[in-house]
Amino acid sequence: MPTASSQIEAKGERRGRERRCIVSGESSDDAILIRFALAPDGVVVPDVAAKLPGRGAWVRADRASLQQAVKKGAFARAFKTNAKASDDLVDQTETLLSRRCLDLLGMARRAGAIAIGATQVEAAIRDKPMFFLIEANDGAEEGREKLMSLHIGLRGRPPAAVGCFSAEELGVALGRERVIHACLLQERLALAWAAEIGRLAGFRAIVPHSWPASWRSTGLGLGGADPGKNQGRGEAKDV
Repeated sequence: MPTASSQIEAKGERRGRERRCIVSGESSDDAILIRFALAPDGVVVPDVAAKLPGRGAWVRADRASLQQAVKKGAFARAFKTNAKASDDLVDQTETLLSRRCLDLLGMARRAGAIAIGATQVEAAIRDKPMFFLIEANDGAEEGREKLMSLHIGLRGRPPAAVGCFSAEELGVALGRERVIHACLLQERLALAWAAEIGRLAGFRAIVPHSWPASWRSTGLGLGGADPGKNQGRGEAKDV
């Protein structure tokens, strides 16, 4: 039985394809869609890596679209069978997207492409403009504001920022007990992460609403992903 997929592709850039959302009927780049597959028992499973076998159905990567797909039976029509979408399919999908983003940070750590901790992040900011400032959502305000202000002072603009993971979640991904501050150093991985964060942004706030507006003043600007807006190569035909 296929299981929900969250594996990160390690090689190359993802080649965008046009896919049709089964809710809106609109065709879009698959970078802003999520693929769903059908298990042998007829249960719909999220395939966020677009790797599960068989026919696939695509839904725009946002909570409202997926809720509508479940509520209005869009999967049954797409798969032309009695497809069963569980009540927690939206939560399953958000969890897998979150795990995919964190897995990609772990890949960046293994590649030596991420700065971890206030000292390393400050040094990275002083070296060149960063691709992402990643801050734990339960970290101290003073620390993150210091790094943000430093980047604005040196570069004249805020960096793209992400603050939707806890220090514990970042720590698990990066092989530490807790991580409060981090930043990506390699453009290729930053592009891949931007696309995944862009999809996760359809399900949760990427920057907490309680944080200053300056943290949301810059979109991701990478790979077409934008947290302010709400890879697949399967062999079988997708809808």
